[in-house]
Amino acid sequence: MDHWLIEIMNAYGYMGIMFLIAIENIFPPIPSEVILTFGGFMTTFTDAKIWYVVIAATLGSVVGAIILYIVGLQLDIRRLEIIVDKWGHILRLTKSDLHQANAWFDKFGPWTIFFCRFIPLIRSIISIPAGMSHMNVIVFLLFTTLGTFLWNIVLVSLGAKLAGSWETIVMYMDIYANIIYVLLLIFGLILIVWLIRRKR
Repeated sequence: MDHWLIEIMNAYGYMGIMFLIAIENIFPPIPSEVILTFGGFMTTFTDAKIWYVVIAATLGSVVGAIILYIVGLQLDIRRLEIIVDKWGHILRLTKSDLHQANAWFDKFGPWTIFFCRFIPLIRSIISIPAGMSHMNVIVFLLFTTLGTFLWNIVLVSLGAKLAGSWETIVMYMDIYANIIYVLLLIFGLILIVWLIRRKR
């Protein structure tokens, strides 16, 4: 996959980067670390500029986030209530749980959006609950853009600074992502156990 991504970036430059990052936001398994670090590396042997790469990547991220936000709008709380009525007993979820989670997101949503932009996988799908809670779209775009911009500038700058060692950055980012996945799995298991005990 990495070779295919690099070919697109080489062939289409900034537009290729923007397109790939937008797709990465919608389909998280596509590795943004490869796109961003190689984008930075490209600035060392082409006419590409770091800031233009960062801007293209940020625009792509925002486009992808907006698409998932719209998906979230279609899965509003009323539709989720229907799902919970039918299947909630399996996970021991109730309408009250839904409304509590929605209220929590209403209160802390903007900062959740911002910080989740630094967490692999979560940084993409966090746009869906933002849409589900009908977060103010201006606030959503502001915190999405800010968090994404910081993430992009760090990886693009590292790719440019370390040049030929950009693959090493990707390796370390894979380790970081795997640690995050394990922590999320542990957190998810703890949450399920807590929900079951609370219902009892």
